[in-house]
Amino acid sequence: MKHGSIGTALPIIEARRFVLRPLKPSDAGLVQLYASDRRVAEMTTTIPHPYPPGAAEAFVERALADDERRAVWALDGSAHGSSQLLGVVSLARLDRDQAEIGYWVAPALWNAGYASEAVNAIVEANPLGSKALFAAVFQDNPGSARVLTNAGFEYVGDAEAHSVSRHATIPTWTYLRRLR
Repeated sequence: MKHGSIGTALPIIEARRFVLRPLKPSDAGLVQLYASDRRVAEMTTTIPHPYPPGAAEAFVERALADDERRAVWALDGSAHGSSQLLGVVSLARLDRDQAEIGYWVAPALWNAGYASEAVNAIVEANPLGSKALFAAVFQDNPGSARVLTNAGFEYVGDAEAHSVSRHATIPTWTYLRRLR
């Protein structure tokens, strides 16, 4: 894969307890299960609650599209005796060689280090060749804030983002991690 490109040739990124790999159509069932959980939906800006039928298939289809703006990986623990889908991590390309990272993991795995492991793997691999990564978390999600600070992200300010599942604009904390 050409460093810095996005699309169908996403790299597989090794982590300790799983690999980050491109989504595949068979992931839709577990995406549906996890994204349907209100706790997951409410910590994201884009997942609606209730999660409608067909939304998981559409999400996977968009992730598989050759899109130069977004890359999506599954946290796949199957080679380590776990589920083929533990969560999702994504990068959205921004201008000036920057990207925004987003992630969620299955609620049964919260506080077990999976999100931290995924974020650290993305930071180390830097698959888009980014100069910096940004992230925003809702202020009522201190666990995600810890994931970012533990991965070397620095707090840069407060903002707001609309949450589809909450039908509201929610205060966020914004973080930055400089790379290369």
